[in-house]
This record gives sequence, structure tokens and C-alpha cells, in this order.
Amino acid sequence: MKNIKVKKKILVVDDEKDIVDILKYNLEKEHEFDVLTAYNGKEALSLVENNPDLILLDIMMPELNGFDVCKQLKQNPATAKIPVIFLTAKENEIDEILGLELGADDYIHKPLSPRKVIARVKSVIRRSNVEHEKNGKIDEIIKFKNLEVDSLTHSVKINKKEVFFPKKEFQLLHFLIANRGRVYSRETLLNQIWGENIYVVDRTVDVHVAKVREKLGEYNEYIETIKGLGYRFKEAK
Repeated sequence: MKNIKVKKKILVVDDEKDIVDILKYNLEKEHEFDVLTAYNGKEALSLVENNPDLILLDIMMPELNGFDVCKQLKQNPATAKIPVIFLTAKENEIDEILGLELGADDYIHKPLSPRKVIARVKSVIRRSNVEHEKNGKIDEIIKFKNLEVDSLTHSVKINKKEVFFPKKEFQLLHFLIANRGRVYSRETLLNQIWGENIYVVDRTVDVHVAKVREKLGEYNEYIETIKGLGYRFKEAK
């Protein structure tokens, strides 16, 4: 009996209909994707109940921009793990860092090349699948004193009180605490958390480490900066 390959569901969100139509046509031509479409942020949020495998999300939209949509997605445990690729006409490092801080997985600059979009979509989905496989092979819940990091629910509890961590901050904390005692360079952390095929600056790691430390409260001292080498989550005293 022939195996039927399950298609990945992609949600394309852009207020320019021509862009939506081009992306929908080219993605569906691959015979690997089913495409949902939305033309504004509110419509996009209403469609996430269809459980897309990835969202292509324009930033500059009226009413609710892409950053606001991404923020709402990442704050909701039910949608926090959906990969997001931003589509943007801007070329501004600060905007890119903001998007990555919110939990976006990649950026694609306009004008869009359908072939590049398809390649990035496949890459992010593949990386997301690998992350899920890794999570299944390591401890589902990592406990360190009164700090608890749960890879299944993407939740962090400090003294039994839940503290919200956006996707990339959670992944950074989870990676460091799962490998505590080991030092990791910024380059290694970029490759582990953001992927080798995504261009982000070293400062992105520093910004995320600072945010993780801030949220860890009394446990912030356990993330050490090793001068000239990188970062580590140190062992308990």
C-alpha cells in the first residue's frame, strides 16, 4: 500500500493580495503544502485555530502589525511553538533583533523570491521537526533547585510560579540548563537556537541572555559570562 505524504499547512499573511497569491501558487505547486491566506493581523489570529505548521507573516500591516501578531502567538501556549517567518520590506538590524526577540524563526526581505521563500520554509520546518525530536530524547522536565523547565509545555516555573519566556528565550535557557557546566560560544548558541542558515548578529545572543537573566530573578547568577569564550549555566553550589 502506497504511503500518503501528509502536507504541511502554511498560513500566508500579507495585506498585498498579489504577494499572497504568488506565495500560495508557488507553495502549493510543490505538492508539499496546503496554504491558508489572510490579509491582516486580526484575520491571521482567527486562522491559527487551524493549527498551521508555519506562518509567513508580513510586518507592515494596518490595524495589527506583524510584530503584534507574533507577540500574541508566542504568549499563548497553544500557539507558541508555531514557527514564524517574517516578510519585510525593511532592512533594519534593530527591527530584525526585535522580531527575533519576539520569537520569530527567520526573516525574508522583499522583493520576495518564491524559490528562496520555499527553501526557507522547508529549512525552518525541518529544523522545527528536529527540535521536537530532540525534546523527546532529553528530560521533559529539568529541575534545578526551585527552577523547573518543561520542554513539553514550554513553561518555566520559579518557586512554583510560572514565568513567561518567549520561544527563543525559552530555547536558550533550556539548552544552557540541559548542558549546564559547559561553556558555549555565541556562534554555537546562534547555530543551536537560530540555525546555521539564518543571519543574525552576535549581539542577538547577548540581548537574549540579558532578558533570560532578568526573568530568572534569584537564579540569574547561574548564567555566567566567560570572558572571551561565551556563556554557561553553572552547576549548583
